[in-house]
Amino acid sequence: MDDISPSDLKTILHSKRANLYYLQHCRVLVNGGRVEYVTDAGKQSLYWNIPIANTTTILLGTGTSITQAAMRELAKAGVLVGFCGGGGTPLFSANEVSVEVAWFSPQSEYRPTEYLQRWVKFWFDDAHRLTAAKHFQRARLQRIRQSWQNRALRDAGFEINAPELEKALDASLTTIDSVPDNAHLLTEEARLSKQLFALAARATGYGDFVRAKNGTGGDPANRFLDHGNYLAYGLAASATWVLGIPTVWPCCTAKPGAVGWCLTWPIWSRTPPFCRRRLYRRCVAMRSKNFVRPVSIT
Repeated sequence: MDDISPSDLKTILHSKRANLYYLQHCRVLVNGGRVEYVTDAGKQSLYWNIPIANTTTILLGTGTSITQAAMRELAKAGVLVGFCGGGGTPLFSANEVSVEVAWFSPQSEYRPTEYLQRWVKFWFDDAHRLTAAKHFQRARLQRIRQSWQNRALRDAGFEINAPELEKALDASLTTIDSVPDNAHLLTEEARLSKQLFALAARATGYGDFVRAKNGTGGDPANRFLDHGNYLAYGLAASATWVLGIPTVWPCCTAKPGAVGWCLTWPIWSRTPPFCRRRLYRRCVAMRSKNFVRPVSIT
């Protein structure tokens, strides 16, 4: 049977969908390509279909569990999934899962507002938001300059061509200072990324390397890069939740829902895939202030 594309599952607008489910004491899983919930009736298990293309929200109450495959199908249909207590309250966690990585933040606690208030002071102004994005990009370049040439990487066999690296970073820094908008800033980030990938491939003797999109790469380098990206988003989600900053207000990412890209990317974004595990242990030991650096906009 042919797979149903996400666009087909989203044919019905959310405002026109008919179903909202509250489930308890059951399991949500994929059975025969359909999302179903299973209830126990004595020695029998009863399977009930969930028409995900015509569903807006699923609330999972007491005694429920859900499989990864079910979450993947719900994400394709853009169904909102929430975890709650008995009777539907309180709402513990909720998220619109139509993103590559869904991090659920607790909804039953208040977060500080001071960081959000400072964030929105510049976020709604295009010029100030671009200035903040440039701050983060400069911090990323500085992190690359420091980490790619340290002794730990050389001992691990990663000996980068220092003059070429410095030349690439200096050229990128000059371009960052002169870009007129976020689109050009993202273009420069992509251009530098290709250069860094090439430098890393030559330094390790990896051979030809092409960065695969959407987690489709099967070679070790692409798998390590994908793994590191997910770790970075996890750290970023934790940082933004602690600060009370919504992840739908990024400074310079192409996708909403990734504010933390700016907070943790200087550490993770261009670390060679062959050295991520060692650096991950070092980064975890660092204090949170090394991951989150406030930006002052005057």
